[in-house]
Formats: sequence, structure tokens, C-alpha cells
Amino acid sequence: MDSSPQAGLYVLHLHLHGLFRSRDLELGRDPDTGGQTTYVLELARALAGRPEVERVDVVTRLIRDRRVSADYARQEERIGPGATILRIPFGPPRYVRKELLWPHLDELADALAERLLAQPRRPDWIHAHYADAGYVGALLQRRLGISLVFTGHSLGREKRRRLLAAGLEAVQIDGQYAMAQRIDAEELALAHAALVVTSTPQEGEQQYARYGRFRAERARVIPPGVDSRQFFPPQNGERETAVQALMEPFLRDPAKPPVLAICRADRRKNIPALVEVFGRSEHLRRHHNLVLVLGCRDDPRQLDRQQREVFQQVFELVDRFDLYGHIAYPKQHQRSQIPEIYRWAARLGGVFVNPALTEPFGLTLLEAAASGLPVVATDDGGPRDILGRCENGLLVDVSDLDALQKAVEDALAEPRRWRRWRDNGIEAVSRYFSWDAHATRYLGEALAATRAAARQRPPHWFLEAVGEEVEPEIPRVPERLLVLDLDVSLASPDEGSLAELRHRLTADPELGIGVVSGRGFAAARLRYAELHLPRPCVWITEAGTEIHYSSASADWLDRHWQAHIGRQWDRQGVEAAMAELEPRLRRQPEADQGVFKVSYALSEPDQGILPLVRQTLRHHGLMARPHLFQHWFLDVLPLAASKTEALRYVALRWQLPLASLLVEASQQGDGDLLRGLILGVVPGDHDPSLDRLRGHRRVFFSRRPQAWGLLEGLDHHRFLRR
Repeated sequence: MDSSPQAGLYVLHLHLHGLFRSRDLELGRDPDTGGQTTYVLELARALAGRPEVERVDVVTRLIRDRRVSADYARQEERIGPGATILRIPFGPPRYVRKELLWPHLDELADALAERLLAQPRRPDWIHAHYADAGYVGALLQRRLGISLVFTGHSLGREKRRRLLAAGLEAVQIDGQYAMAQRIDAEELALAHAALVVTSTPQEGEQQYARYGRFRAERARVIPPGVDSRQFFPPQNGERETAVQALMEPFLRDPAKPPVLAICRADRRKNIPALVEVFGRSEHLRRHHNLVLVLGCRDDPRQLDRQQREVFQQVFELVDRFDLYGHIAYPKQHQRSQIPEIYRWAARLGGVFVNPALTEPFGLTLLEAAASGLPVVATDDGGPRDILGRCENGLLVDVSDLDALQKAVEDALAEPRRWRRWRDNGIEAVSRYFSWDAHATRYLGEALAATRAAARQRPPHWFLEAVGEEVEPEIPRVPERLLVLDLDVSLASPDEGSLAELRHRLTADPELGIGVVSGRGFAAARLRYAELHLPRPCVWITEAGTEIHYSSASADWLDRHWQAHIGRQWDRQGVEAAMAELEPRLRRQPEADQGVFKVSYALSEPDQGILPLVRQTLRHHGLMARPHLFQHWFLDVLPLAASKTEALRYVALRWQLPLASLLVEASQQGDGDLLRGLILGVVPGDHDPSLDRLRGHRRVFFSRRPQAWGLLEGLDHHRFLRR
């Protein structure tokens, strides 16, 4: 990191899913292109405009797909002076919904870690948006020591609660929304975040507080801002002719004051309730129009199931109440038309309605207020805070249709109150919700949190040495590293395959050998000596909690790694918490324990044990993680420790590209070793749990067992020099 006092701040944002570009955001196209996209773009612009900020990068996914704009295939795009979008390919090239990206996030984490470490300057902090970016940000914080700022935008535990209340089964929720992965990622991000940015007090007090690793003292309420260049009240002489042209095909009398809703066609947004309320109100049908801006739709068949269901409900209600001529739901609109739609509704004396079942913030409420349009909003989350400050409308229990109908009718009934609400909203947005105010508060809080985190953690290995230790006597970093599975694949190889492997490895002088094992270093070294294979240059033992380097004359324990993983490790706390799970778990003998590893055996194979152990550790506030392998054995390790993280630590320390590593894995629990940019080999006698990696372009599944399978994989990847 550049410590020069003249250097401005460098901030990196992670916004991974959805369609992200610097102009004409396709908001409402699908559930992944909502208000979060606007927030990230406007925050990047606002930060880049500050004198203390030198550089802002927004990392997103590079997409090559004929169904979407070619803009999303550009590797770099300028947002404005000092702000750039960086698109990095990971996962399939086509555009996919966010729930399908989870298996590919490690690719991005690997690529970004290598990229940032190679830069002359690393970011002052990384701001991760949503759970998927939170997962990647947590890995980068762990590997590079860069402070993490996290904004969940919406949280998995809250969404799961709402879906269960709506009647969905837990298995269905996890299958459709990858909810278990999402919640685990949110817990991981909260454990690593120096600062959690929320939009309202309710988010922290009622939503984030349900997470075991959330620390309230690290959360700050910083409401988003509104771009006053786009959202402003109607101006004298302005006529929104484009908007009028958009509405006229639907409405018999377009001059009636509209009831306006702008949102995605999402079940949570509760739009069918608003249509029903309008339909059954004779007063609203007679004196007003209903205008629904629910995103763009080219072909209904391309909408996801939830969107199709919402539109189908809307169309059925229009038919039921015969609302033709009284309701507009344009099929297409430009993002640039949204501010004009607000002003058009305000000029006609309408009202904006947000009938969402839950609303973490409600940026559209601020946009409406800035445009001089009073609001009726759900009495939940962000709207409470916004209307508490703006005093520009009514809060209502949207689950009560009679109450919602009365609120909409009342909001339009008194012209004098309507004008007071209009003026209140315009003034309050200017005072409390400007982007300049947001950026000022954001920079102050992020700087303070980053500095506090830096004081609390030890120096990272690539910044400063720990103590006076001497580097191991390794003549040179290997050109390539082959990482062997000592516990299963080489447990009992036949002599023919072992002899061939020995010959092939010895014949490649540029190759380094690494060993991974759950055993201790002494036991692993003793077992490996029986194989008479070339001497390893690195050992990852004790399930990833110890790293040793070997030279011709000595072995050396990496104490940097142990200092890194040992932060906040509470062995006694882990043992006490795990005692609650007896007799499902029993502690293994002392010889199988490690300094940073507490080992247990299951009384019987139990796939439900992992979620239970995670929940127990979080409940006790322990920064620890469980690792289940071979179906019978469970290790509890420090949160930052694993074979996977140890291997990446070695690669980053040696500046060895991960594409130069080939890892063999065959046992249950080692699938994570093969994620990301590393090359992988899975022998034919592997555990079935590794089959989920089939289709990963860097992982080769051999038909042959044990060492023969490894040899076949070496040939497939052309990894050895001949």
C-alpha cells in the first residue's frame, strides 16, 4: 500500500451479479438488477468526486451473451474521472442469475488476489455488496490483509423467514435460492468486516442482529443519497412528453392524478395487493389512474418464474376489476425516463406507493420525495426512517388491504396537505439524503474502521516480517507445484503405479512437490518416506493449520501462517462448546490433536452435523470453523485455517500463479481444494461427494484409481516436462 501522504484514497467495490454499466441501468429487468445497482454506481461517482479520493474501481463479472448488451463484455469502462468498472470473467460466459454463481466465486477471489498483489498499490479498503461479494471480499481480506467494508443490501436469514411464512418448504428455499450458501457467506463476511454499512437502524437491530458473527459496534447507519441532477421537482415550462407518450396507449384520461409504483416484478414488492386495492376502490377508479413501472420485458418467456407469476396475477386482477383504460404497465422504458415519470406524476398531483412486504431501505421513496411526489409506504424498515425525517406521506400495514386502500385514498384527498408533504420531502432529501452528505459520512466511517482494524491485527506476511526469523533454505521457488493427497490416494498405492510416478516426478527438475494431510508433520513425513518419492518442498499438515518448508538440510515451520490463523482462536471455548454435542461427537485421542485443531469422531455418519456445529460455534461467538472428512471425522479449526487457504497462502507468498499448481483430491471434505484457478485431478476411486465438481473446466476426473489416476491427470493437464 502506498503510504505517501500525497496519495489519495483507493477504494475497490465488489458488485458481482446483475447487469452493471455506467449508463442506462436495466433496472427491473430481473431480480438481480434492482436498487443495489444504482447505489453502487452512484456511490462510486460520489466518491470519485471527492478531493481525498484518487481512484475508485468497481469489479463486476464480464458477460458474453447475445441476449444482453455488448457493453457487459468490455473489460474496462469509465464511470467518470477517477472511477472505472473492471469486468473479470468467472463462471460461464453467459448471463446467469446470482444463485448459479456460487460454485464460481473462488475463481474470482483467486484472480483478484493475484491481480491486487501484483499491483504497485493495493486498495485502502474493499467494499463488498451483497452476500456473493461478501464471500469474495472475506477471502481477499484473509489472504491480503485489506480491510473489508460490507453491505448486505438484503439478508438471507430475513428472506428465508419471509419465504417460510409464505408457505415454502425449507428444502425448496435452499434449492431455489442457494440459501444455506448465502447465509454462510454473510456470516463469513460479517466475521471479517471492519465496517458494516446499513441504511437504517432497523437493519442492524432486527436483521443483522440475527447473525452470530455480527458485531453491533462495527455497524454504522449511512442512508444512501439521491442524485439531485436527475431527481428534482417539476420545472416551469417542462413537459414530460416522452412519458405522456408512454402512458397514453393505456389510459383513457392520462391527466388524472396517478397512483404510481416503480419496482421489480418481485413477490416481495406486493404489487398485486396494490392492484386489488385500486380495483375495489370506486373513488380511486373514478378519479385516478394506476401506473405500474415494473421493469422491461421483451419476451415473457424469458422472465423467471417469480416474475411471470407476478405479471399473471396483475393481468388477472385487471381483468377481474375491468381496469382497462385506468391502468398502465408499460412494457419498455429507458432508465433515463424514470426521473421524468416521477415529475410527471408530481405535476398531476399523484402519489407514489411502495407496498412491499419488507423494505430494507427504499431508494425509490427518496427519488419520489426529491421529485416532489408524496408517498404511501410499507410500515417496515427503511420507510419508517425516511418518512420520520421527511414527513411527506403515510406509513401503512400493507398486509391489511383495507388499511392500504384508506391510506392511498387519504393521501390524495387533501390538496393542502399534499402540497405540505411535497415541500417537506424536497427539503428533507436535500438536507439529509444528498450524495455529498453520504460520501462525507462514508469516508469518515470507513477510514476510522480501517485504521482501527489495522491496529488490532498483526502485520501481514507480505508487508513486514514477524520477528527475526530466517527464510528457509529453498534454492528457488519451483516453476510448478504438484500437491499430493497423502491420506487417501497415496495411502496404499500398488507398486507399479508408484514406480511410474516416482520415475515421472524425478525426471522433471522444475517441479516442486507439496503434501497435504490431516496428520501431524512428523507422522506425515514418516509415511511419505515409505513411498520413496522426491522430497517435498512444502508440507501442509494438521488439516491446514501447519505449513513446513523443506530444504536439503532442514525443515522450517512457517510462524507467519500460525500468527495469521491464531488470531481470536479460543481452543478452550471450542472444546466447551463442542461438549454440548456429545454423544454425537467424541473427542479423538490426544495424539490426534493439534495446537490449532480440535479433532472429533462421529458416533455414526451424520450429514446434518456440519450445520449443527456451525450454529453451535456461532452461538458461542467463536471464530472457528468445522471440517468434516471421510464421513466419520470432524476437525474444528480457526476461521482462517484450512488446507485450501494454506495452499493459497503458499502460492501468494511465493508469487506462484495458481494455474501453476495441480492438486490431487479424492476424499470427502477436500473438494474446496479444487475450486478456483488451481488445476485438479480426481482419481477414479474418489468419494461421491466430489462429483459436484464435474463440469469444472480445470478439474479432471480420471477413470483409474489412486496413483494411476494421478498419472492420467498429469497427462491430461500436460503438467510435467518430458
